[in-house]
Amino acid sequence: MHDPSAEGNDYFRCDFCGSGWSEQRPMVEGHRGSLICAPCLRLAYASVMLRGEGIGPRAGIGCVLCLRTVDGPHWVGPHDESVVACRECIERSARVLEKDAESGWTRPE
Repeated sequence: MHDPSAEGNDYFRCDFCGSGWSEQRPMVEGHRGSLICAPCLRLAYASVMLRGEGIGPRAGIGCVLCLRTVDGPHWVGPHDESVVACRECIERSARVLEKDAESGWTRPE
């Protein structure tokens, strides 16, 4: 998300935890400026991809990253139950951060 009241790197905030962007907290951008930070992506990946957790789609609540309501598990953000990421976006975001050598991000095992 973009926080118009903030300055500098805090303008860019993770939609899931609200933390501002930093070199130590790289982010992946979805549609319309939505963002997921590396720590939230790690939690989402471990939950949905490794442990098979997550919720099913709910009426009126779509993935904040792709803006779609798709079948399959969704990860719920820790601060707002209406902010969810679908399995496809979690996988796609993991590939993006893995390709960025400077991020140092690796998939949880």
